[in-house]
Amino acid sequence: MSTATSLTVLGILVGLAGTPAMVANVIATAVGTVPSFELNRRWVWRATGRRSVLGQVVPFCALSLTGLVASTVAVGAASARTIGWGHWGHTAAVLAANVIAYGSPWVVQYVLADRVLFVDRTRGARAGGDPAPGPRWIGVQP
Repeated sequence: MSTATSLTVLGILVGLAGTPAMVANVIATAVGTVPSFELNRRWVWRATGRRSVLGQVVPFCALSLTGLVASTVAVGAASARTIGWGHWGHTAAVLAANVIAYGSPWVVQYVLADRVLFVDRTRGARAGGDPAPGPRWIGVQP
């Protein structure tokens, strides 16, 4: 859901509003980060207790910032190289650059969230108390 939100905002800003791709990418990532954190925390890892600012929010945002930097550089490069491709080709290239550049940080973020951020250390289980291995991730991008 957060991926769809970010890509929709990015597509609208670049494709319809004519916003410079790098600026649009920063805005789109910022819009998608809050639902990403909450959906991952509550639905994927079933965490129901209080959020830990230092233990969950800060590391999650730091990983999102890493993805933001990588994707913004990639989006800027794609935008510069495809400016003459026409409106929809240019927008598609910017969206593809975002997805490709954010892929690696998503994998790292997923692993860290699963193994570090959303683990209930008092019970040695996932934050929701489920001792079953692995999170519920079907349909949700970390």
